[in-house]
Amino acid sequence: MRDFLPGEKARREHVLTVIRSVFSSHGFDEIETPVMEDSARLHAGLGGDNEKLAFGVLKRGLTAADLAVAKDPLDLTDLGLRFDLTVPLARFYATHRAELPTVFRAIQIAPVWRAERPQKGRYRQFVQCDIDIIGEAGPLAEVELVTATAATMDALGLTGWSIRVNDRRILTALLDYSNVPVHLHERVLIAIDKLDKVGVGGVLDELAELGIETEGIAVVLRDSGDNPGGWYFGDDTPDWLDARAYDSLLRLREAVPSARFEFDPTLVRGMGYYTGTIFEIAHPASSSSLGGGGRYDGMIGRFLGADVPAAGFSIGFERILDLVELPAEGTADAVALLYDAGVEPGVLMELKAALVDGGRRVRLERAPRNVKPLLEQLAASGFSRVATVSVGITDVAQLQFRALREA
Repeated sequence: MRDFLPGEKARREHVLTVIRSVFSSHGFDEIETPVMEDSARLHAGLGGDNEKLAFGVLKRGLTAADLAVAKDPLDLTDLGLRFDLTVPLARFYATHRAELPTVFRAIQIAPVWRAERPQKGRYRQFVQCDIDIIGEAGPLAEVELVTATAATMDALGLTGWSIRVNDRRILTALLDYSNVPVHLHERVLIAIDKLDKVGVGGVLDELAELGIETEGIAVVLRDSGDNPGGWYFGDDTPDWLDARAYDSLLRLREAVPSARFEFDPTLVRGMGYYTGTIFEIAHPASSSSLGGGGRYDGMIGRFLGADVPAAGFSIGFERILDLVELPAEGTADAVALLYDAGVEPGVLMELKAALVDGGRRVRLERAPRNVKPLLEQLAASGFSRVATVSVGITDVAQLQFRALREA
C-alpha cells in the first residue's frame, strides 16, 4: 500500500483519464460499489485462490468467549475488503437488475485489496480497470470487450502487445480426454497455470503427485511451448480439442483485426468462475500479463437465482503505468510565481486570479536563497514556467516568465 508524490499522481490520473474516456466512447457506463462486501459472498468459491488473500473485517463487539468458540478465523468476520471488482459487480447487478438495461455495459475503476507478499508488480492495494457486459450470451460481448481494450491500449501509446486467448471448454475437454477425475479438475488447472513459472517438467511432476496420467497433457504443454501463439491445428484438429470453442476463438480473431491474438491452449486464468473464452494481455516488456478476463456465465445466477450471461476484461493498471509516458503538453499552462518577502498577499492573489482566469494552473512559492531545489520540485510536479514577483509588481503584464528548463 503506497503513497504517491504529485508527479506520480499526475501520471496515474492521466492514464486513468484516457482509460475512462475510451471505455465510455465504446458505450460503457461507470458504476461504483462499496469497498467492503459480506464475508460469505467473498468466500463463496467464486474467487479462486484470491479468496485466500482477502482481508477480513472483524465483527463488532467480539468477546473473549467468541474467540474461544471460533473454529475458523472467518467465523470472526462478517465483512471483507473486495479482492476484485467482479464479485461486487455480480452482487450489484442482482440488486439493481430492474433498473438496468437488458444488456448492461459497466465500467469499474477502483482499488482492490489482497494480502499479497509485496513484490514488483504485486501490491496489497492496487487499482483495477474493468469493463463488463452482462446479458449478452453471444460472441458480440467478447468482441466488444476486446475491441474497447485494444482501443485503450492504442490510446495509451502502447505497442507490441498481444492477446493470448483460450477457452475453458477446451481445457475441460483436454482434462476429460486425459481421464482426469472431475473432482481434480480445478487442482490440475491450478498446476497448469504455473507453467510459465515451473516449466513443463514442474507441472508434470505436480500432476504425477496427484496420480494423474500425464501423457496426453504433456503433449499439449510441449506443443504449446514449441508453437507459442500458434493457431496450428487447421483442419487436422486433435481428438481432445473442443471444436466449437476453438471455432469461436477463430471468429473472435476475425472480428477484431486490430488486435494481435495468440492461441494458447495452456492459458488457464486462475479465477474459478470462468466458463468460456478467457484472455490475457501480453507485452514483451513485462513478465506478467497486463490484464485479462473472460466469460463467467455462472456467477450472476449464484446471487440472482437465474442464469445471466456475463463477460469482462480488466486492464492491469499498476503494470501498464511504467510503460506509459505522460505527454509533455499536459504541463504547458502550469506556472509558478516566486515572490519576494514584502510582497503583499492581496497583490499575490490578484496576480494569481488573473492567471487562473486565463486558463493557467498557478502556484505561489516564497523565493528561497537557493532556488535550484525548488525549481526541480516544480518541474517534477508538472510546472513548465516560472516568474519572480518583486515589490512593486502589481500587474500580470509586468511578469517575465521563463521556462523551468532555462531557469
